[in-house]
Amino acid sequence: MKFIKALLFPVSIIYGYITAVRNMLYDFNILKPGSYRLPVICVGNLSVGGTGKTPMVEYLIRLLKGDMHVATLSRGYKRRTKGFDLAEAASTIAEIGDEPKQFKTKFPEISVAVCENRCEGIDRLLEIQDNIGCILLDDAFQHRSIKAGLNILLTDFNHLYTNDYMLPTGTLREWRSGAKRADIIVVTKCPKTLSATGRKVITNGIAPLPSQNVFFSYMEYLPLQPMNNLARNNIAKIDSVLLFSGIANVKPLEEYLQSLKYKVKSIHFSDHHNYSAYDLLTIKESFNNLAPGNNIILTTEKDVMRIQINEHLLTLKDFPVYYIPVIHDFFPCDKEMFDKLITHYVENAREN
Repeated sequence: MKFIKALLFPVSIIYGYITAVRNMLYDFNILKPGSYRLPVICVGNLSVGGTGKTPMVEYLIRLLKGDMHVATLSRGYKRRTKGFDLAEAASTIAEIGDEPKQFKTKFPEISVAVCENRCEGIDRLLEIQDNIGCILLDDAFQHRSIKAGLNILLTDFNHLYTNDYMLPTGTLREWRSGAKRADIIVVTKCPKTLSATGRKVITNGIAPLPSQNVFFSYMEYLPLQPMNNLARNNIAKIDSVLLFSGIANVKPLEEYLQSLKYKVKSIHFSDHHNYSAYDLLTIKESFNNLAPGNNIILTTEKDVMRIQINEHLLTLKDFPVYYIPVIHDFFPCDKEMFDKLITHYVENAREN
């Protein structure tokens, strides 16, 4: 693998210079980004997937929705439609994608829109609804055509961008120097035991600008949620878990389940995988091959969006199937300051 990455390194250099030229055109105002008079917060990363953008957007929704009408705007990755679409309760993942579907399902009171062209998406949102108080851009750090008022950059504790390389040698979408555009940098998926000294070492490695704030967060897994009656009635001690998922990085969840002393067998699918009847049959057969005991099938909240409306879900109706919600949370020393920065920005942007 290292040999292959070494061979691809020249390609990474070329790709990096292409993205650098594009960024330079925006930095020198040769290409002019669109700007808006309402608060626009961008949540993104430098790498490809797996930093916890969806839980972070949900954190911001919870923080802000009590004081204003919040809207989210995403690309709608892997949806089968094109252009702008405003989500409704009945919208499917084929129409809007799994993450927007999750936002709309969990927070029906907010506006959820998808559009590949983020400027067009904001313009259409503002045409349709005149009460929007803040727009959250999901995975838009590289969308320089919009000048967000606040940029939040996420980086995985286990895969910091400071130790990464450009695609295809590594997973970076642009040079590490792109982090300078961020107002806030959040190191996500930290172990809860991470010490103040450990946080300081990482902060020093990031070397933030004087204007940047660095915070540390971890994933808080919530109680398992049953997906059928059999699961609701299955309250005995769990022995083994068959975990199936189509997310970028399932390792933290596997480690969490193992910390609960569960025996874990995982079936990995590609990120944003669309499940077929054959996939569900494979899951069923794998479950039947587990050692005897009180065993369950578990998936992620994001995967639920892709299987709960699948016509083949009945394949699993006689099996104890659960999903596990996950939320972002911050170390106590960071949470209050992070929340204040967000609310302060939004309040000032709305006043101006």
